[in-house]
Amino acid sequence: METRPLGTTGVDVTEVGLGTWQLGGDWGDVAETQAREAIEAALDAGVTFLDTADVYGDGRSERLIREVLEGRDEEPFVATKAGRRLDPHVAEGYTESNLRGFVDDSRGRLGVETLDLVQLHCPPTDVYYEPATFEALETFKDEDRIDHYGVSVERVEEALKAIEYPGVETVQIIFNPFRQRPRETFFREAAARNVGVIVRVPLASGLLAGALTADTEFPENDHRNFNRDGEAFDVGETFAGVPYEDGLDAVDAIGPLVPDGQSMAQFTLRWILDHDAVSTVIPGSSTPEHVRDNVAAADLPRLPAGRHAAVREVYDESVREHVHQRW
Repeated sequence: METRPLGTTGVDVTEVGLGTWQLGGDWGDVAETQAREAIEAALDAGVTFLDTADVYGDGRSERLIREVLEGRDEEPFVATKAGRRLDPHVAEGYTESNLRGFVDDSRGRLGVETLDLVQLHCPPTDVYYEPATFEALETFKDEDRIDHYGVSVERVEEALKAIEYPGVETVQIIFNPFRQRPRETFFREAAARNVGVIVRVPLASGLLAGALTADTEFPENDHRNFNRDGEAFDVGETFAGVPYEDGLDAVDAIGPLVPDGQSMAQFTLRWILDHDAVSTVIPGSSTPEHVRDNVAAADLPRLPAGRHAAVREVYDESVREHVHQRW
């Protein structure tokens, strides 16, 4: 699998990584054996970028990554996140003291002295206007607690503000055929500043994998059940913020654009990777089969310009009104 530079970190990462939210929680029950198999499958397929967070399963995802890596020779680049443990989750809580505690807990669960990358975990917008928060991250670098830092954002405006801080080397953002706004100003600015772009929610919570229907039922502890209206966290994290039924209609419109021999998930991931500003995309999966299918998208040829134009038409006609200005 090809690699791309991750901003100014000096690290090249595989075009397709692995997101591990599904392995921690909020996606129904995933047995630890199954979660380990998914991580193993990613590593077997050559993936060198793993993304996690301290709140995924209350640290479960971080712990599972450590346990799998302890039995292997690979040393992938592991990105984690901090901040969502705050209760209440307010800007005032993003202090050096609180963040140091979160960072140290992640170091312990991942079993490392220095974390590869720490990302502020979708903090309130006001945090991006608090230089002290980013000064704290610089302090953690000086203390060898972390090697690099970045942000995970909900909104394009937050991403643009974050990269004004010179120490921010990466931005994690939602981008897929249902969330196209980042390709405009943000991608241009990120490329100009050599900021790494990590794409999350690439398959819109499974919608863009093409396997969901109007009759699909989700477990009670699956965010696709309990967060459809943003009851637990930003609704943009669930189905990329697109109302479920509208999303299904848009998937039906995209379906004929998928080349023979490709899955819709592969088509979607290839569409994302065709944007050169993207450093890596991190689909999540709890099965080795899906992990391998996702990784294979990196070896597919770029999509013709006409396919990109057709996806944009579907977005403009069916999706834009729901998401474009909101995020």
